[in-house]
Formats: sequence, C-alpha cells, structure tokens
Amino acid sequence: MTEENPSPENKPIGFKPFTIGNIQMGQPTVLAPLAGVTDLPFRRMVKGFGCGLVCSEMVSANGLVYGSEKTRQLMASHSDESPLCIQIFGSDPAIMAEAAAMAQDAGAHILDINFGCSVRKVLKSGSGSALMQEPEKAAAILSRVRRVLSIPLTIKMRSGWTADAKDALTLARIAEDCGVNALTLHPRTARQGFGGRADWSRIKELKRLVTLPVIGNGDILTPEDALFMLVSTGCDAVMIGRAALHSPHIFRDIHAILSEQTPGGRNPAEHLAAMGHYIEDTLTFYGEETGCRILRSRLGWLVKGLPGSTRFRSRTSSLSSREEALALLADLHKPIIMTEPDSAPEKP
Repeated sequence: MTEENPSPENKPIGFKPFTIGNIQMGQPTVLAPLAGVTDLPFRRMVKGFGCGLVCSEMVSANGLVYGSEKTRQLMASHSDESPLCIQIFGSDPAIMAEAAAMAQDAGAHILDINFGCSVRKVLKSGSGSALMQEPEKAAAILSRVRRVLSIPLTIKMRSGWTADAKDALTLARIAEDCGVNALTLHPRTARQGFGGRADWSRIKELKRLVTLPVIGNGDILTPEDALFMLVSTGCDAVMIGRAALHSPHIFRDIHAILSEQTPGGRNPAEHLAAMGHYIEDTLTFYGEETGCRILRSRLGWLVKGLPGSTRFRSRTSSLSSREEALALLADLHKPIIMTEPDSAPEKP
C-alpha cells in the first residue's frame, strides 16, 4: 500500500461480481491493455492468478482493416482467458466500426476503444487522448461502433488534456448517450503521461456523474491500494497495469483482501512455476527465435525482488533457445526449493 493511500478503517464486505453488459466477471479486477505486454501468453498467466477480465494490447483499427497479419495476431485468444476484452484505437468512424466488427468476429467478448493513449505516434494520428479534444468525432465513432456490435462496448480515457479540463466528464456523457456499457478512467492528464500522481478524486467525480459501471485505474501497487480505491471512489472495479508486470499474484491478493482474508503475497515457488508455463506459452505462440527475443525483457520484469534476479537478468539479455530459458529458470529455482522443500506448485 502506498503511503499516500492509507487503508480505510473498516473493510467493505460483500463486493458483488463485476458486470459489463451481459458479461459477468467473478472478481472486480481488470488487466490493463499494455502495448507490447498483454499478449496471449501474458494474459493466460494473469488469468491463472484470478484476474476477472483481461484485455488485449492496443489493436490498430487501420492495421486490421488494411490486412496487417501482425495486427491481427494481437487478437489471438484462448478459451481459458475468457472473458476477453479487445481494445482498438483509431480516428476514422467508418474504419473503427469495421475494425470493431472484425474484433467481435475474432472472439472478443467486450470491445474497448482507447481514448487515453498519449504516446506521440498515436496522438499524431488523431487517436487516443487526442479524441478527447474532439467530442463530435468521438460521438461519431462511438455511434458507428455501437451499431455494428452485439457485444458490450467500453472506453478507456484520461481525465483530460490538462489538469483543469473536464474532458472526461464530457466524453462520459457522450458515451452514455451512445450506448457504451462501462467506462475506465486513468485520472492523469494526457500531458502527464505516467508522471506525477493519479488523482483518484476524478474517479469519484465520474462515478457520481454516470449510471454506467466505472473502472478505476492508476497507481494501484498493492492489494490495499485497490481496496482503498474501491472504497474511496465508489468505482465498480479496479484496473491493474504496471504492477502486474512483476506481481501477477496481485489479482489473487486483491480478491483475498476484498473477502477480508489475509493476502498471501508472492509465493516464490509458485511464481517460478507460472514463469515456466509463461516461457513455454511464449515460445509456442511466437516460435523460438521471436519468443526468445521477447522473453529477454519480460522475464526480467517477472523476477523483480527474487534472490539472484540481477544475475538472471544479465544472463537473459542474450537468450536464444528454449533449453537456455528453462535452464536459467531452473537455476533461479534452486535456492527457493532448498528453503521450501514441501513446495509443489501447480500451474496457476
């Protein structure tokens, strides 16, 4: 729990399952769509730790419509990650509608539109948070997309372009009028990027404005943070991004604390077992050469805080084969097995 977000005195009990349209999740937790991270293997690992809803990476509407195979691959899914939310981005209403229909046909249970990305490349195309400055275009996109979908539609947005802007509130009203089923708010401005602090009071303000489910996002680093956000803002669910990179068990621990149980924290043996399955999934999905290149950075995130992690990261920087990856993981596992002889973790 961060020092700025102390735990409330009384824990809430009886949090209800989280629902978006006709899709019900077992828990009020969502994996944030993270470019270059939340691919199929990563989503399957996180789902194994009990995440209520997983989201794809941002998928380019233009890439889908114009036949990019690499873009289409971002929508690959597996039945054990259900329900799946696929997020698309773009700025042309017709193309966005066509891409949304393609995502639905590819197996999306929920379609999300990105109104929050502040990366320069996305902004230059008029997509992401740039759309928060163009409410008429945003309305056109949402209306066109809603008409082609039979699945729930959601949006993810920032609080605004600048600190004093009311862009999120304006967009929320538009979204509600257009038949959107839920809203996610990351309460930083577009100009902030990921700097500074997320202003959770903006989530509370949004929840009071709309009747739609609201998902809160930003600066949730511990289960206690998630509890505090739910209690202090009244939001319906929490979205976890960067914390999931090194602590995928955070989803399970959030569920524990919402049930007034003690979070178990990271079990090292279980964590490494999950990493083993993740390695296998990644190499199977991408092939050995591409998979190893991807794992060079991602495995470094997942060993944060484990004994021997520094040496492990240096050795994975040139990872080139399945056998090498599994051997390195086995070396990291040895001291943990020595201290936890009774551990026999199953696939999470």
